[in-house]
Amino acid sequence: MRILKIILIIISLIIIGIILLFGHMDISLNELKPKYTNKASSFILVDGMEVHYRDEGDLNDTIPIILIHGTASSLHTFDAWTEILKKTNRVIRMDLPAYGLTGPFPDGNYSMLHYTAFLKEFLTALNIKQCVLAGNSLGGQIAWNFTLEQPEMAKKLILIDAAGYPLKSKSVPVGFKIGRMPVLNKILTFITPRFIVRSSVENVYFDKSKVTDSLVDRYFDLTLRAGNRQAFVDRFKMKDDENAYIKIKNIVQPTLIIWGENDLLIPVENAYKFQKDLPNNSLFLLDKCGHVPMEESPKESLKPVIDFLENSK
Repeated sequence: MRILKIILIIISLIIIGIILLFGHMDISLNELKPKYTNKASSFILVDGMEVHYRDEGDLNDTIPIILIHGTASSLHTFDAWTEILKKTNRVIRMDLPAYGLTGPFPDGNYSMLHYTAFLKEFLTALNIKQCVLAGNSLGGQIAWNFTLEQPEMAKKLILIDAAGYPLKSKSVPVGFKIGRMPVLNKILTFITPRFIVRSSVENVYFDKSKVTDSLVDRYFDLTLRAGNRQAFVDRFKMKDDENAYIKIKNIVQPTLIIWGENDLLIPVENAYKFQKDLPNNSLFLLDKCGHVPMEESPKESLKPVIDFLENSK
């Protein structure tokens, strides 16, 4: 009994130590706003949420470019693209529900149908009747699903390492792995070591040297936004239609497929699946680039986008 008590005390001390070292309180929206908003930032009420978005460039452009980020990211992932695109186009981007400053869906429903319904409501609130949709990873999956649901609104489609086909990842960020694990994912909602966030970001980059402290700070801070950690876990619990990709062949809009050849999360084999199924597409592969080309290699990945916008019909 004495030995058992000693073991329990040691375990308790270890748990307390972990909580003290890696336990983090949620950060309120008001605390994060000064650092992660700028003069272009606005908030609009959509589906019971104050959605953080930026609407920049030529406001007379009737077919704006809508940029949609991926899982655990935010509108900031498109900063470099926006700086160039807004010189000639209207560019709109938002923090998706569950991520960034927007925070969780009030009902905790993170199904694909709910995300596409959110996008429709968001665009309607901004009086957008037609647009070019560009999405990375989860954002790409939302973009092509929305295009199928609202073909009259989506004029062109840009898929950046997009999700949607059955997935055989070569490597998965540790944060994603934990997010899928019962019990451990509950712990993730209040114990979130910064090194896990860094490791997860490095996992989706090819060139790890580009993962700077400030970049990790952004991902880490926005992960701690009140409600986002629970939403991150809830999103992984959702079971979407695994056969939805069969409908991709029905998308007739001009589509640009951009892919990092060294993407370990959604390997380049999936780019070829999009290329095969989409009837009106062009494919651009980026050497020495991972899962987030617009963030890791912004200049190189933007070149085919500009060409596509100018020349596709």
